[in-house]
Amino acid sequence: MNASMDATDACDLRFGQVGLACVRVRRVDAAALCDELERRVRAAPQMFARAAVVLDLSHLLDLPDDGTVDALLEAVRSAGMLPVGLAYGTSETEALAKRMGLPLIAKFRAAYEPSAATPAATAPPSEPAPAAAREPILSAPTSGNVGAQHHAGSIRSGQQIYARDRDLIVTGAVANGAEVIADGNIHIYGGLRGRAMAGAQGDEKARIYVSDFRAELVAIAGQYRVFEQIPGDLEGQSVQCWLDGEKLMIARL
Repeated sequence: MNASMDATDACDLRFGQVGLACVRVRRVDAAALCDELERRVRAAPQMFARAAVVLDLSHLLDLPDDGTVDALLEAVRSAGMLPVGLAYGTSETEALAKRMGLPLIAKFRAAYEPSAATPAATAPPSEPAPAAAREPILSAPTSGNVGAQHHAGSIRSGQQIYARDRDLIVTGAVANGAEVIADGNIHIYGGLRGRAMAGAQGDEKARIYVSDFRAELVAIAGQYRVFEQIPGDLEGQSVQCWLDGEKLMIARL
C-alpha cells in the first residue's frame, strides 16, 4: 500500500434505507422463539433466510439479563436469521445494548417509550427484510401536505424506493427482489412481483393498489402477507390491499 495515500481514500461511509425485520419478543423462551422463527423461514426461505433482524424487548414485563438476551440472540441465529441490534427503548435497553456490543436501531422505537415524533415503522420484520444490501432511491424529507412521489418505469431486483411522508405512484413493473415503500398509499400501474409496504410509519388507513398482482410480500403498517404461491383468483389481477383491524385484506378491484 502506498504510505502517502490519504486515509480518506480507504472507504466511503453513508447512511441509507436498509431492509430490516423486527422480532418482537413476547415471552422469554429461547426454544419457542427458535421454533417459531424456523417455521417462518421454512414457509418463505427467500424472504427470511439470513434476514437481518432487530430484537424488540419492549413487550416483556422486565428487561432480561445479559445471559438471557444472549440466548434469545442465539435462538434467532439458530433459526437462520441474523440479529443486528436491539430496538430503541429505555436507558436500561441502551445500557444492555452497550454491554452486549450491539447497536440500538432507532427506526424501531420500543412501545414503552412513545415519541412525540411520528411513530416508527413496525416491520414484518419483517418488515422481513432481505439480507442483501438495497440500492435506495429516497424522496427528500418533507413537511406539510405534499403530493405523491412518482416513479416512471420499472424497478429492478435489488432496488428500493421509499416515498417519505407521501403516497407513491409507480407506472412500471416492480421486479422480484425489488421493494417499494411509502408512508402513505402505494399505486402500482404495472406488475408487482416484488414487495410493497404502505403505511410505513404506522398509518393503518393506507392502501395498496396493484394492476397486475404477483407479489412476494405486501404489508400495511407492519401487518404483512407473504406469498410463495399467489391464490388463483388473485394472480395477475387488479387488486387492492387494506387493513381490517390487524388483518391484511386483499380483494380484486
